[in-house]
Amino acid sequence: MVALSTKDELKALATQAGEELDGASALEILRWADDQFGPAWAVASSMADAVVPSLAAQVRPGVDILFLDTGYHFAETLGTRDAVAATLPVTVRSITPRQSVAEQDASFGARLYERNPDQCCALRKVMPLRNALADYVAWASGLRRDEAITRAGAKVVEWDEQRGMVKLNPIAAWTQDDVDAYIAANGVLVNPLLSDGYGSVGCWPCTRRIAPGEDARAGRWSGTQKVECGLH
Repeated sequence: MVALSTKDELKALATQAGEELDGASALEILRWADDQFGPAWAVASSMADAVVPSLAAQVRPGVDILFLDTGYHFAETLGTRDAVAATLPVTVRSITPRQSVAEQDASFGARLYERNPDQCCALRKVMPLRNALADYVAWASGLRRDEAITRAGAKVVEWDEQRGMVKLNPIAAWTQDDVDAYIAANGVLVNPLLSDGYGSVGCWPCTRRIAPGEDARAGRWSGTQKVECGLH
């Protein structure tokens, strides 16, 4: 394990690894992180599936899995979270916002997600994750380059300027076919909403089913220009 004392050193390490590990397997990327940071890395999961938690558990049994419990999740998503906690050798941490939905409604008005979805995401996702990640040096996500134009340039390891830490995208180069094959071969848990017309799973007020031929993320913030919640 390398002792790194400054953000400049971490940033240089992330930049170098992003180049050197391009083309490496997801497990190799996560093993690199574990060699570098020991237990000081975690996985953020939306519980659309358990692909990255499953991979991470092979590298570090008991690894922390951070789930942003926004108060607006589908019951199926919460069920997937609970099933992951019960069946995988991981530690699921449910991260909650500072305010409950009722408290946020009292402060900002009801259905903030309709009037200002960016602010709602900031309050219920971005800020809670930032607070939770203060305990770590690096974090991993299931972000893939083929999901959206905003993600096409993602490195497998990169510097998270917003949070001042290392970001791991171990399946950045995977396609949906790769994901499906890994799930089938390893019996990985999948959110049942993905078999019920949803291409991507987020909070229920801002997620709809997609029509045949639509992009997988077309059901997120439909009818707006918003394509990201701000986490990535």
